[in-house]
Amino acid sequence: MNADPLELQKFSELAHRWWDPTSEFRPLHEINPLRLEWINARAPLAGHKVIDIGCGGGILAESMARKGANVTGIDLSEKALKVADLHSLETGVPVRYKLIAAEEMAAQEAGQYDVVTCMEMLEHVPDPGSIVRAAAALVKPGGHVFFSTINRNMKAYLHAVIGAEYLLRMLPRGTHDYEKFITPAELSQYVRSAGLQVESLKGMGYNPLTKFYSLNSDTSVNYLMSTTRPL
Repeated sequence: MNADPLELQKFSELAHRWWDPTSEFRPLHEINPLRLEWINARAPLAGHKVIDIGCGGGILAESMARKGANVTGIDLSEKALKVADLHSLETGVPVRYKLIAAEEMAAQEAGQYDVVTCMEMLEHVPDPGSIVRAAAALVKPGGHVFFSTINRNMKAYLHAVIGAEYLLRMLPRGTHDYEKFITPAELSQYVRSAGLQVESLKGMGYNPLTKFYSLNSDTSVNYLMSTTRPL
């Protein structure tokens, strides 16, 4: 199984707070509108079949369903999926959630999705390349695959670990392991090896004074990558 048991335990213990916008998941709530519109601008979601790998409590999955997509969310945290499923029932926004690894899902439903998303997850697994290959297998020819993760350099360490976890306390200490951060060049190599093409790269920044996130051209810390599977 391509998962770190300690990572799963960490997020499972916080699962009940997933939909609390003032909790440890506040950053996810704040960046979700940005990443949602970025995805929708490149691959209009309405009427399309979408799968979110590492969906957690369903923040992105449910927002894509609100856009009119037919969404499946997969994760290996049973507690997070229960929270996601309950929230879907409460809001009346239908999302299919499954407790399954991306690689197993790719074996079962290869080439069945118009859009695949894998956001803020690659830096938490032992073998990110395997996840990228699974994403590439799940998407239809001509479809889109979106990733977001954290660059690996001193600036990223200072911002994503020291700043976010210790100084601003936006995230619990230990949320990120610097050694698991992935450079855009490394992710691009995973993508190309999986048979995908890089379409665009975007940075995401945070202003601690205004407390607002924004998309920009600076990929030195958080970044998003848009890819396609050739026809």
